[in-house]
Order: sequence, then C-alpha cells, then structure tokens
Amino acid sequence: MLHLNGVVYRIGTRTILDGAGVHIPAGRRVGLVGRNGAGKSTLLRLITGELTADDGDLQCQRRARIAALAQEAPGGDTAVVDFVLAGDRERAELLDELDSEPAPERAAEVHARLVEIGAQAAPARAARILAGLGFDAEAQARPLSSFSGGWRMRVALAAVLFAEPDLLLLDEPTNYLDLEGVLWLEGHLRRYPHTLVLVSHERDLLNRAVDHILHLQDGKLTLYRGGYDEFERRRRERQAQDQKLRQRQEAQRKHMQAFVDRFRYKASKARQAQSRLKALARLEPIAAAVEEPHLAFEFPTPRSLRPPLLTTEAAAVGYAPGAPVLQDLDLRIDPDDRIALIGPNGNGKTTLARLLAGRLAAESGDVRRAGKLNVGFFAQHLLEEFRPDETALSQLTPLMPGKRENEVRAHLGRFGLVGERAKVTAAGLSGGERARLALATITADEPELLILDEPTNHLDIDAREALIHALSDYAGAVVLISHDRHLVDLAAERLWLVADGTVRPFDGDLDDYRRGIADGGSATPEPVAPAAQAEAKGNGDRRKARQDAAQRREALSPLRQRVRAAERRLQALQSKLKEVERQLAAPDLYARVPAQATDLNRRRAEIGSAIAAAEGEWLSAAEALELAEADSAG
Repeated sequence: MLHLNGVVYRIGTRTILDGAGVHIPAGRRVGLVGRNGAGKSTLLRLITGELTADDGDLQCQRRARIAALAQEAPGGDTAVVDFVLAGDRERAELLDELDSEPAPERAAEVHARLVEIGAQAAPARAARILAGLGFDAEAQARPLSSFSGGWRMRVALAAVLFAEPDLLLLDEPTNYLDLEGVLWLEGHLRRYPHTLVLVSHERDLLNRAVDHILHLQDGKLTLYRGGYDEFERRRRERQAQDQKLRQRQEAQRKHMQAFVDRFRYKASKARQAQSRLKALARLEPIAAAVEEPHLAFEFPTPRSLRPPLLTTEAAAVGYAPGAPVLQDLDLRIDPDDRIALIGPNGNGKTTLARLLAGRLAAESGDVRRAGKLNVGFFAQHLLEEFRPDETALSQLTPLMPGKRENEVRAHLGRFGLVGERAKVTAAGLSGGERARLALATITADEPELLILDEPTNHLDIDAREALIHALSDYAGAVVLISHDRHLVDLAAERLWLVADGTVRPFDGDLDDYRRGIADGGSATPEPVAPAAQAEAKGNGDRRKARQDAAQRREALSPLRQRVRAAERRLQALQSKLKEVERQLAAPDLYARVPAQATDLNRRRAEIGSAIAAAEGEWLSAAEALELAEADSAG
C-alpha cells in the first residue's frame, strides 16, 4: 500500500526525515508515534502530496484513494449530515450525473455503480457515524455554522470516516472528542476495512485500535508489530540487544587493534596485521542507543488545610438567570481527593469545573471553601492568553512576587522548561511547552486544589506519563476532566458522573462506565477476545497503582509538612535578617545611636544562629523526604 525508501525532507537547516524508509502493506492499521516536533504531521503531508520530499522515493498503491483529517473546521450553512455525505466524492458525483439526465445506457451504468458502492445505505451509515460522535438526529439536520469549532471538527472527522478511503490518515483525531467519542472511535477504527495511519498520544487508543506502531525518531522510521505497550517492550529489548552487540564489537575492535599495534612492523606478522586492518575498516560500528531526554513534572507541596476543602449544598449554576446547567449539587472535596468528571460533552463538566474553581458563581444554594484555599485551574484558553512576545520567565515572574529569578526558573524547571527554554517567547514555544507553562502558571501560588480541564491535548505520551506521576505524588486534591483513559485510570480514585442536569458519584470504575455505554446502545464494541485477559490484568494493575499512590501520598504527607514548615521558618528568619541589615546600613547609625547599633548587631548574630539551625532542620527534613520518596518509588 505505502512504500518509503530513503526519504529526506528538510525545513531550513533542520533535517526532519533523514533517509527514512518503511513498507506498510494494505489493510494494516498503524499508529505513528514520536516526540512532539519529531515530524509526524510532516510525514502525513508528504504522503498526501501536500509536501514534496527533497530526496528518496515515496510511493502509494496505484489508484489508491487517500484522505486525511482536515486541520481546519468546516463552515457554512450546509446541514451536518449533508456535509458528511458529500465526503464520499464518487457517490456525490454519480448522483449529480443522474440529476443531469444522462443517456439511458449511461444512467444504467451509474445506477449499477451506486448499487455497487452501497449508495442507498449511505445516509443511514452517515447517521450512525455522526451519532457515534455525539450528534443526535436534530443536530445532524442543523447547519454547520450553528456549532462551535470543536463540534465542527467532529463533523470533519465524520466526513473522512464516512468516505472510507483506501489509505486513511488521522492526525490527533481525539483532540475535540469527549471520553464517549474516543470510545466509539476506538471501536470504529478497530473495524476499519482499509489501511490506516493514526497519529495519536492516546496510549489506550494505540493499544486497542492499531496492529502496528511506526516510530519516528532522529529522522528514521521503525515499524513494530502490536500496540503501544508491545512497542515499548520490543524497543527496550532491541536497545538492550544493540548495547550488548556494541560492547562485543568494541571488545573485538580493541583485540584486533592491539594485534595490529603489536605486529604491524614485524615481517612475519605483517600479512596478518594488514588483514586485521582491513577487517577493522569493514567493521560497521553499531550506534549507541540514543536515550531521549527524560521528562518529569513536579507540583509544589501545598499547605495542609483541614477538610473539607470545598462543599456545595443544593447549589445550581448556569450562564443565564433561571436556566441552570446543573442543579441539586451536593458535593464535597477533601484534601488528597482524586476525582474525575465523566459524561458526554455538553452536559456541564466544564461548567462544574468553573464553579469549583470560583470562576462562576452559584445561582442558588451554598458553596463553601476552606479559608485561604488556593485553586489552580487549567483550561485550554490559558494557552492562548500568553503574551506572544514575552518569555516564559517574564510571564511567570509577576505571579511569584518576592521570588528571585533562580526561584522562578526552578519552578519552570518543575515542568521541563529548563535552561534557555525559559527565555523563549510564548510564540516560539511548541503547543506542549505552552501547556507546561500553563501548568507552571496555575501552580505558582502552591494551590491546595488542582482542577484540570483536558490538560493533555498538547502533551505527547512521555509528557502525559510525567503528568500522571506528578499527580500521584501531589499532596493536594485533584479534579480532572480528560478523554485520556490512561490518565483517568491511573490518576483518579473516584468518578463523578455529570449527566441529566446534575452531578452524582459513579459507583464503579472507568471500565464499568464503558460497559454501561455499550449496554446503552453505543457503538462501542466488546473487547477482542484474545486481549480480554490481558485487559483485565491491566485494569487490576491500574487499580493497584492508584491504591499504592494514595498510600504513598499518605505516608509522605508528614514529611512534606515538616519540609514546608522548615522552609517557612527559614524564609521568615531571612526576612528578619534582611531588615536588620537594612537598619545597620544607615550611614550615621553608630554615631547617632550607638546603643541601637549594638543591639542590632546582637540581633543579627542571634538571627544568624537561628538561620543556621533552621537550615540544618530543613536539610534534615529534605533528606528524610528524599529517602522516603526513593524507598516508595523502589
């Protein structure tokens, strides 16, 4: 179906593809993975012909129909279902030809072809796809212009799925979907009858919907059989094997070189030495495995507040008086809670998040917050609100008053924005880096409650794993909205279902919710039989991981509080010392009030001793915490 041989593509002085090659047979479903910026989207544009390679060959099966997900939302007054039906160009052209009343012989041929491609069943098939993506019958008849950009992107996805091209290219199709839409898409792609290349950072989707993983790294392509977890396992095995071969080759090379160095000038051994020199020249070096930089996030340790952090009683919230989106809200959030909000888009998850974050007032009922509660609220609009011509450092500094530049840099470093990346303007940051800057921004004041509304849309797989680990270690409470099941599975310990105009606890886990969707008539398929046992084991592992994370946070909480108390005492003493030294700096102090100068010098010495003791306490507490964290990680 698709063959790449020695493909080279450059953007300016940067080489994106460097002699890349791969063969993808017809009917394969391939997940294309790689770090953000590796060139995945560029590769798709090369396949569609939108870009042209600088060198090498890129060939697709003759007369194959290739279609890619549009990157811009469609618009206009066309009805949603009509736009999707138009996605099958052959059907649309044949129907247009019939409308022009062709000759009887040609009309018969057109009718025969329409029957062959199943044109009569097309409206029902289009309706099923749209329903799976969240459009009911009424919404399918509405014009595109009546929907938001995110919903219109769903229509674009429906259109390309309906067309069923021979080669389907999807670049991050889940970005505008809710959890229910992702579950439906997974089942649809798993049954896709032709060749699929899918770019996604959704680990579960890559485990369930594809049968091969194509890895793009350093301009090269490597194809692995199986889903994402199998790819990671095989890749680690290959790296370990290459490392052993490299070590063996280096030993062989040293042995041969030693022989040459010893005997190359002895007549009796010259021939053997020359032979070994030629063998050394022919010995192709095995490249050392290049480890991609490890990415880790770290949320600051919040203050310890008494429970509850937040409660609502008979609360209602909405955007217009007398028209609540949610009502009868009786909710409670305690320190260390891990809550995920589930339910279809449009049911009020973001509305609830804004209420909890204090961005939206309740119309009625009570919302009570713990005194001095700080809330960090991550929302997608934050990524668009950064001043494009200002650096990450300059945007964060005003949010951390009284902090020195190295302290602000250290906070940016918690989210991977280290070194020179801290001085890159927002316009120069990638989408993933802007998401990390948003995480740094919302945690600048060390919040006790994090509310995260789709935090992973711009994060690659490694960054998502870093976020999961950071949330597991975070000592505050978390409320999470995400269509990434892997994140919800590992980061959330409770589910709240947002549906039917209210919010209630969901009695079960994410797999129970998925089964409930399937029982309710969704197109979500049953698990593939050979994978059922592995899936069940994975679910048990995830539950155990959540339990272990909760126990680890509980065990480490006293140590974190001790470190924080030591930090506060040290900061207070340093402030006192600064004030004393300011007074001592007065030029006429010793001549005007020598007794005060003596007293200030005594106080400076006392504060200096107290600072030394506080630093010792902080160091002891930090070392104890570090050891405990290492033990719990091991």
